[in-house]
Amino acid sequence: MAVKDSLTGGSTDDDSTKDEWQKKQEPLLVQMLAAELGVETEDILDFELNLFDVQTASLGGLHSEFVHSARLDNLASCFLSLRGLIDHVKGGGVQNDEDISMIAMFDHEEVGSSSATGAGSPIIGEAVKRINHALGAGADSPILYDRAIQRSLVLSVDQAHAVHPNYASKHEKNHGPVMNGGMVIKRNANQRYATNGVTGLIIRQLAKNAGLPPIQEFVVRNDCGCGSTIGPVISTATGMRAIDMG
Repeated sequence: MAVKDSLTGGSTDDDSTKDEWQKKQEPLLVQMLAAELGVETEDILDFELNLFDVQTASLGGLHSEFVHSARLDNLASCFLSLRGLIDHVKGGGVQNDEDISMIAMFDHEEVGSSSATGAGSPIIGEAVKRINHALGAGADSPILYDRAIQRSLVLSVDQAHAVHPNYASKHEKNHGPVMNGGMVIKRNANQRYATNGVTGLIIRQLAKNAGLPPIQEFVVRNDCGCGSTIGPVISTATGMRAIDMG
């Protein structure tokens, strides 16, 4: 009986205190969550759970030149962006800034970004409004807000696909990035990426001024399918200039 109670969540529980959602949950799962959270099972009213691989990253290749890891797309860019902003602040760069530097990390990029917390939401536009208001600039002037939008630049930074030797024909001949060749600008004539002539030039010049290696170009042939990113989504929702990089 004790084993049965353990497997079923206990036959002596009073189901009259549970709502319909609680009654339909797996008892062992609810018990485990309650134990982890240090609460009673009846205190759990709802949850959102996701499974993910907990295997740690590793280096591979003859010279350990490859990183084998889950979720490189796109936690790698999130980490580097955050690290860069922290270093910028610690280095005193904020005191000399004339612009606002910020990072936005969105949910649901892999399922279309159309959610309250996705890139298609009003989050970016609302953030600019609140910053303007906090600085006393444009709080009561839509024109100043519009100017802030037009002067903004979004870097949509995601992983880039290097040329696969078995599918080299999918890339434009002179625009296929190679492994460990440096940063990549992504372009697509069908607007799957947000890069245009102006934003591409800005980033290339910034890289040149910083002494970085020449930036690579990623262009899929126009007659081939192409993935997309949040760059065009943000540009459409806000009107901000954007570039897709990796």
